[in-house]
Amino acid sequence: MAGFLIHRLLGNAKKPTQGETNIRRDHRSQQREREPRINKRIRAREVMVIAEDGEKLGTMPIDVALRRADDNGLDLVEVAPEAKPPVCKILDYGKQKYLTKKKQSEAKKHASHQEIKEVKLRPKTDEHDFEFKLKHVQRFLAAGDKVRITLMFRGREVIHKDIAFQRLERIAKSVEGLGLVEVAPRMEQRYMFMILAPDKKALARVQAQAKAKARSQRSSKDGGKPSQDGASTKKTEESKNDDSTPEKSKKEEEAR
Repeated sequence: MAGFLIHRLLGNAKKPTQGETNIRRDHRSQQREREPRINKRIRAREVMVIAEDGEKLGTMPIDVALRRADDNGLDLVEVAPEAKPPVCKILDYGKQKYLTKKKQSEAKKHASHQEIKEVKLRPKTDEHDFEFKLKHVQRFLAAGDKVRITLMFRGREVIHKDIAFQRLERIAKSVEGLGLVEVAPRMEQRYMFMILAPDKKALARVQAQAKAKARSQRSSKDGGKPSQDGASTKKTEESKNDDSTPEKSKKEEEAR
């Protein structure tokens, strides 16, 4: 009975079709093509060899180049296969792959750090609410985040696309110096949206100006107050004068 059930299960198991098998093979071949040829996978008979420190060692047979790399405990990596002869470099391929992956992961972290904030409006949003939401947009851009402004239409409001477009244009003009229009206003079903990105050069300029202003204010405050050293010298002079008065009085009495 158990053998019969196993046979049925194995018989009903879905086998990969010819097309799926070909896709898998193509995927593997593409992965191989993306990676450079190394060591014995290099097909050329002669190669131009570059040392690990960047020194050109000249053209040599592939066997000699492989022996040189092996003597140093390194790999021979084909870096320019289309050149004549192909250019190969002696390096630690495993270490290079590790460093490349590390750089890519760090780049992804920095890319994912930037958030897209969303601010929602309607064509009939009153002026007070509009100004309030505009301040939110400016604050998000100043913090280095992208902002998506979405205008929502309800019912027959969709016929007032020109009002929605004017509102988005007004926001774009209000944030000049803080942000740039990354995605121009466009319609999506019953929504009109626009994406703003922070202007990094303008933000850096504003931050530098703010720091310089704070520094000048701090220096002006320090200049208005007497320094501690000056106060201490004044106190010592006064104490000296106080000490000298009894001596003067004694001398005057003796003279009398």
